[in-house]
Amino acid sequence: MNDITVGFALCGSFCTFDKVIKEIEFLIKKNFNVIPIMSYEASGTDTRFGKATDFINKLERITNNKVIKTISDAEPIGPKKLLDILIVAPCTGNTLGKLANGIFDTPVTLSVKSHLRNQRPVLIGVSTNDALGASAKNIGILMNVKNIFFVPMSQDDCKTKPNSIVAEFDYIYDSMLYALKKEQIQPIYKSRD
Repeated sequence: MNDITVGFALCGSFCTFDKVIKEIEFLIKKNFNVIPIMSYEASGTDTRFGKATDFINKLERITNNKVIKTISDAEPIGPKKLLDILIVAPCTGNTLGKLANGIFDTPVTLSVKSHLRNQRPVLIGVSTNDALGASAKNIGILMNVKNIFFVPMSQDDCKTKPNSIVAEFDYIYDSMLYALKKEQIQPIYKSRD
């Protein structure tokens, strides 16, 4: 599968970065070429989960590609047909809202817009505390957009965060294989045992 190039975009759900990076490492082991992309917040914010520069350095080291973290670096993705598939994981409520409403003002959202012009798949791994609240309508809108697919997701803490949904990141690889065939993996919503 070394002839497939995967764009992998991270948004600012910092608590999921370790899980997502593990999935990127898995794709690398499967011989995919992975191009990392980060939102402004993901590439520029230090949090209790780690320093932004440490995440950037790690992504560049494991993928052997520079992180796309500016609008100008993201713009050529479509015209140059750089990617076969674009994965956005974690995808925050903010990014879901922008994508659903045609706002392309970050490296991640512009990457999606630029990539979709080629009728190629985008795979979204939701991670937001308001997925069953304010972001629910945006998820619904995006589920009806051609060439957008979702990683299965579930409530991560229904007692203390009843509106929160997180993608089942260990399904990224399988979801990607379906999306490359223009199919949505099922079920989209999973129950946590």
